[in-house]
Formats: sequence, C-alpha cells, structure tokens
Amino acid sequence: MASPELERLLEVQEHDTALDQLRHRRATLPERAQLADLETRAKAVQAQIAEAAAARDEVAQRQDGLEADLAATEKRMKEIDQRLFSPTAGVRDMEAMNDELSSLKRRRSSLEDQVLETLEAREPLDAAVEKLEAGLAEIELEGAAVAELLAQGETVVDAEIEVEQGKRDEVAAGLSEQLAQQYERLRSRLGGIGAARLVGTSCTGCHLTLPATEIDRIKKAPP
Repeated sequence: MASPELERLLEVQEHDTALDQLRHRRATLPERAQLADLETRAKAVQAQIAEAAAARDEVAQRQDGLEADLAATEKRMKEIDQRLFSPTAGVRDMEAMNDELSSLKRRRSSLEDQVLETLEAREPLDAAVEKLEAGLAEIELEGAAVAELLAQGETVVDAEIEVEQGKRDEVAAGLSEQLAQQYERLRSRLGGIGAARLVGTSCTGCHLTLPATEIDRIKKAPP
C-alpha cells in the first residue's frame, strides 16, 4: 500500500492524464481539420482567381488601347470631313485628305474587328473569374460555419479542462515541494507520466512487467 502522499501523487497523475487527453481532444476536434482543409482549398481558388484575373486584365488592357486608337481615328476622320467642306480647301489638299480619309476608314475597320476580338476573348475570362469568385464565396461561407462550430467545441472542452485543472490543483496543493518538483521532471522526460501504480508485477504507467528481484527491492524500499 502506497503512503498517503504517494496516493495523492497518483491522484494528481490521474488528473494530469485526464488533462492531457482533454487537450489532445481539443487539438483534434474534427472541425479543426475541416477548417484547415477549407483554408487550403480557398488558397488554391485564390491562386486560380489571380491567374484568371491577370489574363482577363491583359485582354482588357489591350481592349482599352484599341478603343483609344479607334476614338483617335474617328476624331481625325471628323476633322478631315470638316476640312473637306471648307471653301478654302484646294484641289491637292482635297485629294490628300481623301486619301488619308480612305486610309483612316480602313484603319477604323481593322480596329473595330480587333476590339470585337478582344471582347470575345474577354467574355470567357470574365465568366471564369466570376465562377471562381462564387466558388470562393461558398468556401468562405462554409469556413465561417465550421469556424463557429469549432469555437463551440473548444468552449465545451475548455470548460472541462477548467474543472479538471481545479481538481488537480486542489490535490497537488497537498504534495511536498520536493515530490512535486521530482514528479514534474519525470513527466517532462517520460511523455507525461510522472507516477504510476504497481499492480502485482506490472507497471500501469510504462506497461512493463518487472522482474521478481526488482519487485522485492521496491517492497523493501523506505516509503
């Protein structure tokens, strides 16, 4: 039979084991893994959005440039039209302006075709970005729900930890400082086990069967 102080120490160990199990349970709540998976998926979709948006923006930039060129071309055509009807325009000037106007019309037609091509190229890119953003929104919504469930689960476990810690501290208060320090040193070295009960020839902490000579030595040791 162990001394009262050793019995108290074994009780502290039971509480510490329960606390370790509760902390493990808190760390391995299923919602935590779900949330981590959702965060990974969200990052992957964000990368896809960035790639698709970059391609879309490149096409949009080209479209803006073409539309600016088209606007400048049309402005120049209007200026020439106005000059053609000027009473001061000479024959040579009119011929030159007509030639330029013909060239500008061809350029306008080419630019309009190119603008149309960029619009057609941009449409699926816009749709892709929109679809990806909608998917990301769904993931974030699911993530928020899972995060709330995780917080609720943590609150439940934290309450259990608080109760268990209170019981542990109450029992540990009756240990001598020397025994408590030795126990904590052993716990840190032996994976959380600082004290274990010997049942027959078996150690309940290390789950080993001790030889008869060692059992005899322990029995003869001072309490």
